[in-house]
Amino acid sequence: MSLRTVISFAAAACLVGAYAAQPARADDAPKHPIWSGTPVGDIQFSGHTELGLSINPDSPGNGQNFGQPFTNGANAFRMNQSMLTVEHDTDSSATGFDYGFKVQAMYGTDSRLTHFYNEFDRSTESPYQWDVNYLEANVHTPAFPLVSGGSDLQIGEYATPLGYEVIDATGNPFYSHSYTFTYGLPYKHTGILGTFHVTDLLDIWGGWDTGVNDSFVAAKGNANPSLLHGIVGFGLNGLAGGNLTIIGLAHFGAENPSGSSYLTPSGATHSFDAANLMSEYYDANAVWKINDSWTSVTEVNMIHNDAYGATGAGFVQYAIYTLNDQWTLQGRAEAYSDQSKGNGFNGFVCDYPNSQDAVDGERNIPLSTTGNTNGTYCGNTNTVTSGAASNAFNAIYSEFTVGASYTPTWPPLPGTWGLTIRPEARFDTLLASSHGVKPFDVSTTGIGSKTSQVTLAVDAILAF
Repeated sequence: MSLRTVISFAAAACLVGAYAAQPARADDAPKHPIWSGTPVGDIQFSGHTELGLSINPDSPGNGQNFGQPFTNGANAFRMNQSMLTVEHDTDSSATGFDYGFKVQAMYGTDSRLTHFYNEFDRSTESPYQWDVNYLEANVHTPAFPLVSGGSDLQIGEYATPLGYEVIDATGNPFYSHSYTFTYGLPYKHTGILGTFHVTDLLDIWGGWDTGVNDSFVAAKGNANPSLLHGIVGFGLNGLAGGNLTIIGLAHFGAENPSGSSYLTPSGATHSFDAANLMSEYYDANAVWKINDSWTSVTEVNMIHNDAYGATGAGFVQYAIYTLNDQWTLQGRAEAYSDQSKGNGFNGFVCDYPNSQDAVDGERNIPLSTTGNTNGTYCGNTNTVTSGAASNAFNAIYSEFTVGASYTPTWPPLPGTWGLTIRPEARFDTLLASSHGVKPFDVSTTGIGSKTSQVTLAVDAILAF
């Protein structure tokens, strides 16, 4: 382990020991009034800063923890996000109309992966970047025929409702993210999304948007007015005596930029109709509070890109045990299948070490995949010659993560400030592959040498 790593770990330990805490979960974060008596009511703010360290005993030559773009710095200390939210909540139980808004922005290394298309996404070469998560108006409507509980509308820019894990670090059980969150889901949308409360048991979701991570209509140059982009789905509430919630959502639309093409196995360039070839995302998760201590979360997911004939599918199981007011123990087990017919598609599971690699991928800008210490690396790159068409492949990744959330009570912090500390140990491995690739421990020449990887990580979330 390098001296830099030791110093980074010591800095993290000092930070952890310097502050006390209260729980820093997204639903529980304290909100502070900043303006009372406005036409929509009181306006509040909240925020947090997340710092983290990930240690990889292999010390891969390219410096990356493969399969973990959000925590990809091997033996590196970083600020993942500093987030500030200004909002006025709507009352979803109100019998009449209610109005609100939410503005949420962040700065840190996470932002380089989560950008809205054409918003701050090419403004700097630094890994530390600005991003907007929410810029939305909210409307609650009263009951109307077939919707006994009214509806809640989001209008503007908002984080996707698909999936269990979220961008906001305070809403997740672990520091690292699942393959499913990272590669199988959208991050954000721009449009209008409604949750229609048909009964106390059933919600129906539906809305139109400009696409996955897209900001404005035709920003990717592929928006076809005759082809709808949007979200549909359902939610089941209060099952099993009020302890089980199930949400199933899908997003569909044309997501490949205009002018996209790929190389066929013969070396010919194949162009396709980007405006009419779809990408589909499907996700369902069930949150079951078994008792006061145990919570189970089960998630199933699939993504398909029609143009490339590529499919990703994930299954994730979480187990969360509340030991006491200070300690919560967590486990996560996952399998993720990454399949493609080839056609120049290198896989969903890739790493993005440079500041603009992820957004270049969204623009279909060719990325260096071999022979480059800092190049984008995908799990099947071992079988691909840079610049040539890839062969069909089928890789199944898995990860098993155990960790804890700790909220110390001494010494006290000022006001409602609080700290949550989350250590974790993670084991990634390749369960199967059609070409016997080795995606982990990538060398300086961009080639992996192992089928498994261990990472030890800790983050600290200071909420204010």
